[in-house]
Amino acid sequence: MSRPPAGAGAEGRGRFVTFEGLEGSGKTTQITRLAARLRRAGAEVVLTREPGGTALGRELRALLLRPSSAPMTPLAELLLYLTDRTQHLTEVVDPALAAGRVVLCDRFRDATLAYQGHGRGLALPWILELHRQAPLDRTPDRTILLDLAPQLALARAARRDVQRNVADSEGRFEREQLEFHRRVAQGYQALAAAEPSRIRVVDGSGGPDDVERRVLEALRDLWPALGQEPC
Repeated sequence: MSRPPAGAGAEGRGRFVTFEGLEGSGKTTQITRLAARLRRAGAEVVLTREPGGTALGRELRALLLRPSSAPMTPLAELLLYLTDRTQHLTEVVDPALAAGRVVLCDRFRDATLAYQGHGRGLALPWILELHRQAPLDRTPDRTILLDLAPQLALARAARRDVQRNVADSEGRFEREQLEFHRRVAQGYQALAAAEPSRIRVVDGSGGPDDVERRVLEALRDLWPALGQEPC
């Protein structure tokens, strides 16, 4: 059985919030804005990501996201992600939550279910069973799913990769066929339908300020005063 979400007893402390969505959906922009807003409100915030939240994770990120002429098998991909997550939880996430901090993570378990499960076709019950083992059995307090049409998300991601000059170092998933991203998007929607109290679907279209207002509304029960200052 999964461990319960951390930090329910102290307002704004010890909470674990994850952001999910397709490449180009705006996760990085919105999680960065939320971290800044929480810090202005006095919270101790750990902003992290998967893959890449630890030194080992950064090495794994390079392997997982770099385009290659040698395709990676779905199982190898899954196991690399789980290696990253195991190190990340042990080294970063669990210690921060135990210390009463707010942890904001760009991708977590739902990404594995959506990408390696729904997208690659690996068995969802098996992936879930692996996540019942410590330390992988951590459950977020809240997950924000930024919903954007795959075509629009991928167009955004392509522009972003060119602007940041990372198309050749972190563009492997952006080069997948559109049908793959459609399966991932459908997978995310299925996960949200199964856990509506945890996973809040937020419209990712429009400008960053508009999306931020929707994100804050989806978090209002955790931090009631969070959206009172201007964006």
